[in-house]
Amino acid sequence: MNYITLDKIIKDLGLETIFEAKNIEKEKIIASEINRPGLQLAGYMDKFAYDRLQILGNVEWHYCSDLSKDVRYRRFEKIFKYPIPALIISRNMEVFPEIIELGKKYNRTILRTPHSTTKFINILINYLDLELAPETTVHGVLMEVYGMGVLIMGKSGVGKSETALELIKRGHRLVADDVVEIKQVENRLSGEAPGIIRHFMEVRGIGILDIERLYGVGAVKKNEFVDLIIELEFWDENKEYDRVGLDEEYMELLDIKIPKLTIPVQPGRNLAMIVEVAARNTRQKKLGYNAAVELNNKIKSQMNERSHNTMD
Repeated sequence: MNYITLDKIIKDLGLETIFEAKNIEKEKIIASEINRPGLQLAGYMDKFAYDRLQILGNVEWHYCSDLSKDVRYRRFEKIFKYPIPALIISRNMEVFPEIIELGKKYNRTILRTPHSTTKFINILINYLDLELAPETTVHGVLMEVYGMGVLIMGKSGVGKSETALELIKRGHRLVADDVVEIKQVENRLSGEAPGIIRHFMEVRGIGILDIERLYGVGAVKKNEFVDLIIELEFWDENKEYDRVGLDEEYMELLDIKIPKLTIPVQPGRNLAMIVEVAARNTRQKKLGYNAAVELNNKIKSQMNERSHNTMD
C-alpha cells in the first residue's frame, strides 16, 4: 500500500512546526481525506475520523476562542486522546496554549500554515492524491510534443534519446529520459523523472547532457500526462507494418489503456518528424477526426456508388 510520511508532508508543503511528536518520520499517511473537527469540538465524538490529518480552520478557531480555557482544554483533550497524525492550524492563527500542552502530553504533532483553510485543503488533497497514486516505472523517454505527452519506448540503442534530442531542437520539451515514473491520477497517467536525473539525458558517444543548461528552462518540463506511446523497433523485413492505421493498438499501464504506435527504425527515416506527425494525428483523433476512417468511408461510399450505377 502507498503511503507518505508526515515529515515529508511538512517539508514539501512548507508547514511550520509548533510541536513535533516523537518518531514523526514513522507517521504514515495512507489516504488523501482530511477532517475538520468541528463536531468533535462541539462534543460529538461518534464517527470521528481520527486517522486523518485534522485541519483547524477559521470557523473552528473562533468557536474555540469563545470557550473558557477549561472547556477548551477538555474538548481538545477528547481529540488528542485519539492517535491523530497531526493537527494543522490555518491562516497563521494563534495556537491556543491548551493545544500545545495537550500535544506534548499525548505526543501529537501540531503544525501551522499561512494559507486560508479552503486553499490549504485544496493544496493538501491534490498533493496527497498525487503522492499516494498507484505508480510504476518504465524505461523510455517522455516528451511533450505539441501539448501531447509522448512516451518513446524501445530496446537499448534503438535511438530513443537521439530522437528526443532532435525533438528538443525542434522546440518540444523533455520530461524524462531513461527512467520514467508514472502515476495514475484521476484516470490518467502522469509521468515525470526521478528527482536526481531530472533534466539530464544520456546520448551515446557524447555522454550526459543537462538539457536545461544547454537549451534553457523552456526545453524541459517537470511532468506530463501520457497521451501516446511510440515504440521504436529495428526494421524487420519479415514483419508487416501497419500502413493504413485502421487497427488501433493500445498498451495498458496501471489498468489504463494508452494508444500505441510501433515505428520501424531504419537509416534515412526522420523519426523526430514522424513523432511530431503522430502526436498531431493522435490529437485529431481525440477531437473526433480519424483520417484513416475518413478515407475508408470515402472509398466505401465510392464503391457503393459504382455498384449502384452498374446495377442501373
